[in-house]
Amino acid sequence: MSMDIDREDGRAPNQLRPLACSRNILHRAHGSASWSQGDTKVLVAVYGPKAGTKRNENPEKACFEVIWKPKTGQIGKVEREYEMVLKKTLQSICVLTVNPNTTTSVIVQVVHDDGSLLPCAVNAACAALVEAGIPMKHLAVAICCCLADNGYAILDPNKIEEQKMKAFACLVFPNSILSVLPEGSSLVEGEPAEHGIITSTTYGVMSVEDYFLCVERGQAASASLSAFFRKNFQQSQRDPSKP
Repeated sequence: MSMDIDREDGRAPNQLRPLACSRNILHRAHGSASWSQGDTKVLVAVYGPKAGTKRNENPEKACFEVIWKPKTGQIGKVEREYEMVLKKTLQSICVLTVNPNTTTSVIVQVVHDDGSLLPCAVNAACAALVEAGIPMKHLAVAICCCLADNGYAILDPNKIEEQKMKAFACLVFPNSILSVLPEGSSLVEGEPAEHGIITSTTYGVMSVEDYFLCVERGQAASASLSAFFRKNFQQSQRDPSKP
């Protein structure tokens, strides 16, 4: 079977599954969002910032705690790793000096996992943080790129594809924040948000060349994710029924 033609759902190698995002869906949370890519769906609630930081955290900065809730059963090693990656990502895209000595809790509820779960959770968390009004340096968009044995790369794999692949990388890129912030806002510390990778986690074995191929593919697709974010936020800004 040639991976370069056959994807079970007929997608092209670089084609993402349909995206959907709804925000402000939980009334008690300070911010919330659901994000789905195909049949993978994650719900994120943000509470805070609340006074005080956790042990071992720097009280002069804002801190985040991430709580991952699987669809069923107990949290395991993989979910703990997801919590860590997500926390690291959020701390690098949020401005930590604005609310020092506070903790913001980010609760991730897996609704359905049909592959690319971690990127889906990162995207949902970003949308929920914006909704909660947490100060951010830039938004992030996350994507998964998989490698088949023949070195062929595909984006946004579903569960079946993930299981067949020899390795995959979850990549988080900065989304140009100018797309979402109100006009007149300035970038914090003026950092060039458009380049570079915020977080990257690889599973399985891949060569350096393969890794850079994944990054290149992911970066190209991050533009359509950024555009989706932008459209989604602009719609809600125009909608007078939203607070």
